[in-house]
Amino acid sequence: MTLLSPSAPPSAAAGPTAQFALRLSLNPVLDRRGTVDGAWWPHTRDAAAELPALISAVDQRLDRAVLRVGLYLDAWDHIPRRIPARGRDIRVGWFRSADPNLITLSITGSAPITLLVIPSGTANGPAAAALTLAAAGTVGIHPRDILRPAVPGEGTPGQDGSASWENEGGHGTDRMPAQPAAT
Repeated sequence: MTLLSPSAPPSAAAGPTAQFALRLSLNPVLDRRGTVDGAWWPHTRDAAAELPALISAVDQRLDRAVLRVGLYLDAWDHIPRRIPARGRDIRVGWFRSADPNLITLSITGSAPITLLVIPSGTANGPAAAALTLAAAGTVGIHPRDILRPAVPGEGTPGQDGSASWENEGGHGTDRMPAQPAAT
C-alpha cells in the first residue's frame, strides 16, 4: 500500500489546500479485483482546489498520465471542466448516476482506477482506517461499508441492528439479540 501523509485536516486559518499534504492510498497491485483501488481523503469539497494535487500524485505514483476524471456532481463544489496538468488538460466529467463516494481516473495504458472518497470532515482515526482498508484489497466489500465507521451516523452493521438491511427492503436477520438486564 502506498499511503501519502494521512495527516490531520488543515485548520481554517491555514493557507490554500495546495500547501497541505495529500492523503491518498493506492493498492500496490491495482489488480482491478477489488471494489476500489484505493482511497483519497480531500481537505475540502472544492474540486477545483483538490483535483490538481490528486492528479499529480497519481501521475507520479503510477508513472502514467491521468487523462480524465469522473466524479459525482452533487458531492463536490466548484467542479471545473478541465484541470491543467504537466503539459495537458485533464477532462473532468460529472455524473448523477455514479456512486457519490467514488471518483474514477482514466489512465494512459491502463484500465481506469476507482478511488473511494473519504468525506473531508472525517475524523483522523476513522479516515486513516478507511485509507488503509481501501488499499488493502476490497474484494466483496461495498464502498459504503469501508466508509461506515468513518462517516458519523452510519454505525457498524449488526451492532445496533439499524445499519443491517437485506436487499429486498426489510431488516436483515443478523440483528444482535437484546442484552439481558443486569441483576
